[in-house]
Amino acid sequence: MDEEWRSVTERLRLEAGNEEAATYERLRASKDHDALARVLTEPQRPLWAREFAALRLGWAGDGRSFETLVLLLNHREPERCAAAAHALARLGDPRTARAAAALATNELRVAYALHPVRLLTELHAPESAPALITVLERRLASPSDPYWRVALACVEGLGALADSRAVPALTAARAHPRLAAAATAALARMTDG
Repeated sequence: MDEEWRSVTERLRLEAGNEEAATYERLRASKDHDALARVLTEPQRPLWAREFAALRLGWAGDGRSFETLVLLLNHREPERCAAAAHALARLGDPRTARAAAALATNELRVAYALHPVRLLTELHAPESAPALITVLERRLASPSDPYWRVALACVEGLGALADSRAVPALTAARAHPRLAAAATAALARMTDG
């Protein structure tokens, strides 16, 4: 197990607390994917348990985790979003890029778009560059946009994707002090490649 997974399991163990320690241990030890999938839909299951089951299934490549992981990707808590993004990347479900693009470009949820943007970059899917360009252009439209970290993730992602359709948006991003260095580097990667 890698460090990220240890961090996630420790966070979920703490959320479970002493009252639900036995349930946590059952979920941690379970090798029964059907039992884990039932946790996703059983009534009155706490969020930590649904997340744990979804992550376990997602990391194992079980598509039954997809819907729960997408919901977690759009959660208000960044730790849940990051864990869901990692599991979705490992899941390999063909619906993932469309879902991430929809979340990233939803202007009503832009405060939670950072992890969908990063996931799109990792996926290198056909939906990735158009979605990142859309999000970046929206962020650039207002000089006082508070979501500069989302814009920066778009700039870095577009540099990694090296899609020439991003050149106008990256060129415009160079005029923004917080984005200038990353935009310049992204444009350089495109011309070097």
